[in-house]
Amino acid sequence: MLWVDKHRPKSLADLTHHKTTTARLQSLGQDPASLPHLLFYGPSGAGKKTRITCLLKAIFGNGVERLRLDKCTFQATKSKNVEINMICSNYHIELNPGDAGIYDRQVVQSVIKGMAENKSLNSGGLITGTGAVAAEDESKKSNSAGYKVVVLMDVDKLTRQAQAALRRTMEKYSSTCRLILCCNNQSKVIDPLRSRCLGIRIAAPSHDDICCALKKVAADENITLPDELAIGIARESSRNLRRAMLMLETSRVAAGSTVLRADLQIQKTDWELYISQLVNDVLKEQSPSMLMRAREKLYELLVNCIPASVIIKTLAMELMKNLDDEVKHEVIEAASFYEHRIAMGSKDIFHLEAFLAKFMTIYKKYLNDMFA
Repeated sequence: MLWVDKHRPKSLADLTHHKTTTARLQSLGQDPASLPHLLFYGPSGAGKKTRITCLLKAIFGNGVERLRLDKCTFQATKSKNVEINMICSNYHIELNPGDAGIYDRQVVQSVIKGMAENKSLNSGGLITGTGAVAAEDESKKSNSAGYKVVVLMDVDKLTRQAQAALRRTMEKYSSTCRLILCCNNQSKVIDPLRSRCLGIRIAAPSHDDICCALKKVAADENITLPDELAIGIARESSRNLRRAMLMLETSRVAAGSTVLRADLQIQKTDWELYISQLVNDVLKEQSPSMLMRAREKLYELLVNCIPASVIIKTLAMELMKNLDDEVKHEVIEAASFYEHRIAMGSKDIFHLEAFLAKFMTIYKKYLNDMFA
């Protein structure tokens, strides 16, 4: 088991940072009957998912930890079925409706309607058989909240039609179903949906918070972690606690010892090194043949499930490290333009390649003007 999962806090009392937010969640957990719909938002790796799980445990008890992975099929159109993976307990369902693509609206409506209209607390009544009967018996004994919970991840990536349908559905079934929404950027969630939820912002942990968490994990794993290395990992992680934990474990494997040196090189992920290599190639040569080779590398990143939005952001940040101030604003403007195109379009490779072509044009013109 990865350390990031092994040492994940199991209850609200175990959370180490954002004390004010933790106290707020504890008060919500102590009065389950008045729990409103919730919207957790904040950057990746800040601890949104962990706090949602801890809140569910405070409301329903240890039963929420007995999870199962279910695959449910929904009829999107007369000729099209969509299969979605859902993580379920006897008290809640967690899913990412964005996995359904353009059919996310049908999935959202079907799941919430199924959860709210069925008495049993098993996957919203979507599962039948002896397992459903056992789940219903246990739920009757231990669920005193009187409702079920649907956890929807990445709601900021839902289409506007799906968000509007979610708003209507949550109003209709608010008496028997609570929604916990989770997203990175709340500005991409429509106002009618945000206004019906209690917003809980989970900010990125500070470098000191990350260092404390790393020290705690190192102590639990009997590892000697120098302060210099902990600070270096915290800075390299971009205030992403999940990433910092993975970096610590990678450093432990690379060192081959329980005593880590202060000057130990912090390991980056393969895809980051791959993008750095791509940036170096583009800076050395700006030509159609270089663009063709860059396209192959972009395809390689996409095939390995690196999101296009992450690729273009990382490309822009790596380019910034090697550019003069005169061209930085043009490159950032181009990156933001094509990031928007990625969000609105369906062919990521087109917009990633267009961004690199635009950068080559900007950089080539800058070099020609400088040496003219």
